Amino acid sequence: MEQQKPSSSDWQGKVELVYGHREGKCVPIKTFTQAPFKVQRPLYPESEAVCHTVLVHTAGGMVGGDTLAIEITLQPQCRAVVTTAAASKVYGSPHHHSHQTIQLCLSQDSCLEWFPQDTILFDQANYRQTLQVDLAPGALWCGWDITRFGRSARGEQFNQGHWRSQIDVWQAGQLLWRDCQGLTGGSPVLHSPSGLGGYPVVGSFALVGRSLEPDQLHVLRSLWPGDVPGDRGITRLQNGLLCRYRGPSSQRARQWFVMLWQHLRPWYLGQVAQVPRVWQR
Repeated sequence: MEQQKPSSSDWQGKVELVYGHREGKCVPIKTFTQAPFKVQRPLYPESEAVCHTVLVHTAGGMVGGDTLAIEITLQPQCRAVVTTAAASKVYGSPHHHSHQTIQLCLSQDSCLEWFPQDTILFDQANYRQTLQVDLAPGALWCGWDITRFGRSARGEQFNQGHWRSQIDVWQAGQLLWRDCQGLTGGSPVLHSPSGLGGYPVVGSFALVGRSLEPDQLHVLRSLWPGDVPGDRGITRLQNGLLCRYRGPSSQRARQWFVMLWQHLRPWYLGQVAQVPRVWQR
């Protein structure tokens, strides 16, 4: 897709967060934001060792020409949970695209849990997202991504537009996992059994930096929020875990991902997971 030059009305938003230790407490030692981003004050619902941060997109959504960049760095032994205040909306822009880049750099023995709320692609949206995670030895990243194609509650389908997503996770110069996905509005993939299968929501949950045993996979596969329509799958990565969802509900996808997170958290971090309060609204 041809790159267009940003106009004066396009958002070129940016967030830079750096976490460090101060007397046993994980704190943001650098916080830089450029509109439309804001960062709420740090929260500690679990303990001072785990810092919770909420990112706010004050414009309410992205339009064609918007470019957003998020950079998060954890110093050694830091623990942070980063989420967003609300779902991200990508409005229809037939002739322009929007782009978000996310760069996560985790130092030795640190842990970042990256849990943004869902992304809603309006019909005719053109959106690309790239996520790169760089892990030092002993570092661990847990994250998810939930995308809805079209405002299905209003009967809207994703008939036109493009979506591209790429996730790269590196450790010590070695590529551990690359996940490339793409979808064109109105294409047969929307209804193909090997694509979305007629569902409007897809999601991925990944844990990278720690290998799981087969018996752990068996327990995780038994977790599912009741008699809920949709498809799910769990597989092992080279040094981690990947879970996929496709179904009718962003809320159900997140409910399942939270169940997985709460089950895994005591194993990889030694602490019970505390759900961020912004998810409870």
